[in-house]
Amino acid sequence: MRFPDAEPVVKLRSLRSVSLRTERFTEAAEFYHEVWGLTPVETDREAAWLRGTGPEHHIVELRQAETNGLGKIAFAVGTPAEIDLAGKRLADLGVPMLAEPGPLEQIGGGYGLRFVDPEGRLVELSCNVEAVVPQDPDGQPAVPRKVAHVVLNTVDIDLACDFYTQVLGMRISDWSEHQMAFLRCNSDHHVIAFNQAEWTSVNHVAYEMPSMDHFMRGIGRLKHNGITPLWGPGRHGPGSNTFSYFADPAGLVCEYTSDVAQVEEDAWLCRVWRRTAELSDQWGTAGPPSKDARAHMAGKPDPGYGEWVRR
Repeated sequence: MRFPDAEPVVKLRSLRSVSLRTERFTEAAEFYHEVWGLTPVETDREAAWLRGTGPEHHIVELRQAETNGLGKIAFAVGTPAEIDLAGKRLADLGVPMLAEPGPLEQIGGGYGLRFVDPEGRLVELSCNVEAVVPQDPDGQPAVPRKVAHVVLNTVDIDLACDFYTQVLGMRISDWSEHQMAFLRCNSDHHVIAFNQAEWTSVNHVAYEMPSMDHFMRGIGRLKHNGITPLWGPGRHGPGSNTFSYFADPAGLVCEYTSDVAQVEEDAWLCRVWRRTAELSDQWGTAGPPSKDARAHMAGKPDPGYGEWVRR
């Protein structure tokens, strides 16, 4: 399916949170709290919601599942009226809706809707989610502030980019040849990226540290817990952000990052980066990702909520 050149259905403000299905919920919930540094908001036997130091009620939701995968991606929208209009426009496009505009029955509440993208991923648009007071990062240990971005493996990178730009109004900041596309919805260089792959799956989720010092101290905390990076530390070319990738107890890849490039809309020029070792890691400290790192980032095939009929 390709989408008509029309006005996007909504203006996204930010990436709010990511939900993950995990084969090892108990160990994962402990890891993201005790080692990764997030604060539990609420937990039960098979689900947990954790926050960073930023203003979002929670930034990651974990749910017990038979197979690792993506639960949903949640984006912040300004007002209920914008949600209602987005629902009408999505319906006009024939986008499958799993929750019509209305109050969200979930931890943190809010007003929103949920729909399915062309590869079966569940996407939530929400506003009026329960407010929390941001914490002073300098008064905290080296812990994440927010979800910086999520990278998703796709079987059709052009279709994915068409949907997220033409329908959801995101902009492509850069390409890594025709292998990866980096998309933004605000001044951050990217909040989502697509990687051309053999199957649809989660590649990794990145969590933003407030500074490079927090970034390095966070890596140190994992080292003290006997956990070494799959890849990193280093600094990427596209986005110019620092990176260090790890595997959580279920094998899902999580990344510490900081210092992501900020885009000035009227001045930014989209660039096609060559896929070379010196551009994937400008510092030269990490080198190219290992076979083990690539295997983790490939993830497991994720059927999601059913693929669209491409017409």
